[in-house]
Amino acid sequence: MPHLRVVLDTNVLVSGLAYPVSVRGRIVTAWRQGGLDVVLSRYILDEMARVLPRLSRVKLSAAEIRDLVDSFMFLADVVEPTGAPDENLRDPADQPVLATLLASQATYLITGDKDLLALADRYPIVTPADFWARHGE
Repeated sequence: MPHLRVVLDTNVLVSGLAYPVSVRGRIVTAWRQGGLDVVLSRYILDEMARVLPRLSRVKLSAAEIRDLVDSFMFLADVVEPTGAPDENLRDPADQPVLATLLASQATYLITGDKDLLALADRYPIVTPADFWARHGE
């Protein structure tokens, strides 16, 4: 896998942790093994910490989730989301994720979020499956 700088959306992180043999899981594993440079924002990490306790498949205590978030802060390049809001984004709650992409100057934002994917003609936004088909092992 070529060394790429990517933003992983919360849904990729959470699904990748819950289903390690899935495409999303392989992307997270590639990152954790040093095959990708991942950029995250505090917003994405906080969202991950809020979502993980709701997944019955992921059996982590609150302390373990905090430790995981802390470890991701050391593994990833954490940036502050910047940029003007894109009025074409259908879900305003996704603005910080798009702003993370803009601040990071990453090659891709990898997401399964349909509202973000609707902007793929304007930004380098791809699904996990498309990313893996292009760059996976």
